[in-house]
Amino acid sequence: MKIKTYYPRIAALAAILLSPLVPAFAGPEPTAFQLAKEGNHFVGEPSKDKVLALYSEKSIAGLTPSLWHVAYFDPDASFRVVEVKFGAGLKLAVSRPWKLFGGTGKAGNVLDLKKFKVDSTQAIQLASSQPLLQPFTLKATQLWLRRGDDGLTWKVRLWAAKLGKPDVIMEIGDLYLSPEDGKVLRADLHIERLN
Repeated sequence: MKIKTYYPRIAALAAILLSPLVPAFAGPEPTAFQLAKEGNHFVGEPSKDKVLALYSEKSIAGLTPSLWHVAYFDPDASFRVVEVKFGAGLKLAVSRPWKLFGGTGKAGNVLDLKKFKVDSTQAIQLASSQPLLQPFTLKATQLWLRRGDDGLTWKVRLWAAKLGKPDVIMEIGDLYLSPEDGKVLRADLHIERLN
């Protein structure tokens, strides 16, 4: 008597049924601009593509952050901001914070992401390839894309392993990069902390 097994058929059927639940960017961490597009699904129609700021939390395992916040202009919210929080490419929360970097959202501050050539991954690569940082082992980053004293910038905060004590990680400062061409606008690095 021959016994038929249906496990391969069940596994194939399960893969077909569950495939729509897997994010489109499964694999490496999504970039900030990819998350801004994805966030359009979770905000109201008046807020779509009206990004005010993108910022991450400190990366945990490697240089690429997995927790991101995308702030959109929302004309219906009290402080004109709706924020979508992502973790590893998945939506974690949607909120209407009472302030964004010390202010409210303004329609005039909406970022035109289409004209930027430098996404978060390129900002990390450009920051980590700076000649001053080559002797050191970078451990973590945190990024912000927003308007500041230097105009519109990618602010990249860096952490590195202390020399002689690779298990001690120190914050070494910030690099400010142009989102249009990747040029370093300003460096506020304190590598002396690694001695």
